Amino acid sequence: MTGFPSPNFGDRRGGLRPSLVVIHYTAMASCAESRARLCDPTAEVSAHWLIDRDGTAEQLVDEAARAWHAGAGAWAGLADVNSRSIGIELQNTGAEPFSEPQMAALERVLAGLLRRWSIPPQGVIGHSDMAPDRKADPGPRFDWRRLALQGLSVWPQAGAGGDPDRFTADLRRFGYPEAAPDMLLHAFRLRFRPWARGPLDSTDAALAADLAARFPGDAPLDGPPASA
Repeated sequence: MTGFPSPNFGDRRGGLRPSLVVIHYTAMASCAESRARLCDPTAEVSAHWLIDRDGTAEQLVDEAARAWHAGAGAWAGLADVNSRSIGIELQNTGAEPFSEPQMAALERVLAGLLRRWSIPPQGVIGHSDMAPDRKADPGPRFDWRRLALQGLSVWPQAGAGGDPDRFTADLRRFGYPEAAPDMLLHAFRLRFRPWARGPLDSTDAALAADLAARFPGDAPLDGPPASA
């Protein structure tokens, strides 16, 4: 681990390899402040990568190690997301746009991660996706469609046939964990329809059906569930 400044890491449990990338925002005022916290042994939090607003990307934890970024949650029915993922923190308060240099740097980091670890685009998720009942990052200002256009994430296509009664089941098939229906709708819209308001509608249902059909959540993960 020489050269990686955060002491907050451990071994991936059960011999798991990274099959997910989880994107976060720091919710702190400056990159220096964020780095200090992610490297503070008393804080017991970390991430593999920290990307500043100016595009500076710093690796804090070896990608082969288990950083402490995800917390409680699940994806595709599997827990211990820390053992299954690589965490990327974007310097952002949560109330500001993500800068062009920062997004360009994220794209470079993601392209390398997906290549090195053979992670498919559907394995790139947000913190709010795996923990919809407690997290909102990277939030409604994050441009998921931009990543999808470069093959670095996925984006749904609205078609006919979406069934509102199957919305929750379709999101679960895509990978979302169990959560209250309103929390699932909120997390889904944060990522795919951040401008939408009001109750579940036919567009939500159509997009969810497309995600479930084209990107079933068992694709990014393999191996038995690990204990959280």
